[in-house]
Amino acid sequence: MSEVEVAVVGAGAAGLAAALELRARGADVALLEAGDAPGGVMRSERAQGFLFERGPNAFQVKPAALAFLRRHGLEGALVPAAPEARLRSLLRDGRLVPVPTGIAAALTTPLLSPRGKLRALAEPFVRRGDPTGESVAGFVSRRLGEETLERLVAPFLVGVYAGDETRLGAEAVFPPLVAFERARGSIVRGALAAALVRARPRGLRGSWSTAEGLGGLARALAVGLGERLVLRTRVAALARDGAGFRLELERGALRARALVLALPAYGAAELLRPLDADLADGLASIEYAPLVSMPVAADPAAAREPIRGFGFLVPRSEGLELLGALFMSRVFPGRAPAGRELVHCMIGGARWPGAVDAPDDLLLARVTRGLEAALGLQEAPAPVAIIRWPRAVPQPGPEHPRLVARLRDLASRTGPLQLAGSYLSGVSVADTLASGAGIRIGDGVN
Repeated sequence: MSEVEVAVVGAGAAGLAAALELRARGADVALLEAGDAPGGVMRSERAQGFLFERGPNAFQVKPAALAFLRRHGLEGALVPAAPEARLRSLLRDGRLVPVPTGIAAALTTPLLSPRGKLRALAEPFVRRGDPTGESVAGFVSRRLGEETLERLVAPFLVGVYAGDETRLGAEAVFPPLVAFERARGSIVRGALAAALVRARPRGLRGSWSTAEGLGGLARALAVGLGERLVLRTRVAALARDGAGFRLELERGALRARALVLALPAYGAAELLRPLDADLADGLASIEYAPLVSMPVAADPAAAREPIRGFGFLVPRSEGLELLGALFMSRVFPGRAPAGRELVHCMIGGARWPGAVDAPDDLLLARVTRGLEAALGLQEAPAPVAIIRWPRAVPQPGPEHPRLVARLRDLASRTGPLQLAGSYLSGVSVADTLASGAGIRIGDGVN
């Protein structure tokens, strides 16, 4: 049986970041991955002349993620989205309407009625409330009004979480907005005060990927680990071994003085159940939304509406199963053959959980119906791939911050163990990278 100082289980964004940071600080690290490639959901593929993503399509480079990428010399691998990606739309009454990106646009947008706009503008005068344990629906309707919730915020949540605004928690989904209310009594007053603070760390504006997609980013991260990344190696069981852990592998075993589990919550729960049932139960309680991704080839000449911008989202009120679509060949170069567009469609989520079990022809029919409604496509799009994620996106509920604090406490009592992943403090690629990069030897891992 071999031995390492720290074993990191799971080579998604969090695991790669944790292993790189720990190794940079001098730790003897082994990163174990059951699959045949690093990256987890960050996986890019080529087919029929298209470059498409199996998971997330782009990410915002937040300050912590940018600092991490700079430390490891990877900022130069990033490719910015095209300028037209600033245009994002919502399907409203059968037509695509640009999402407002500034105060002037918000005052003139047809997405809100005059009454809805006045209610949102009155936010600074709304009495301070207590957002603790409040859903997104409760928080946004209380601060900005029901119309802003239904017509702007709920569709946004579909794009990020594929979730339900009544079940997602405001503290987990919109932590800055909640912090603004707590500090200043108002989202607007809090945002103005924050804007006056100088020397704040900044990320990169807009959306980013690499020339080879987010799978290319995963491969670039993996280069820094060399032979310390071990693929096709599943951890079958965990056990305490003195002050550390024994990892039972499909072939042999590994002893680690400390352990980082960078797995989905349900995967971590399965491994930890023999060690701590309470910790496993807490992890298993975190729900995930199912999702089907379908990148399709579209003929722009067959569309009534121009295929331009980042894409569009579909509110529940439109009565479609399609959650939205991203125009990836408009966002990044080299994603589609000449004369074709790569339209990455999303279907399922909380709106249609059964989509992951639906037959291919039914999924294509529902996607075609959605694209016809939004773009007026005169011919059915051709699927490039159909990707089913039974548990795609964590769904942080109203009590999520308290749950995460309890999970971290239970993990620290279980031994030199830390958790990392998208279910803890943000589902974006940037948040997940930061989750792993924040792991430190001495913070319970020693």
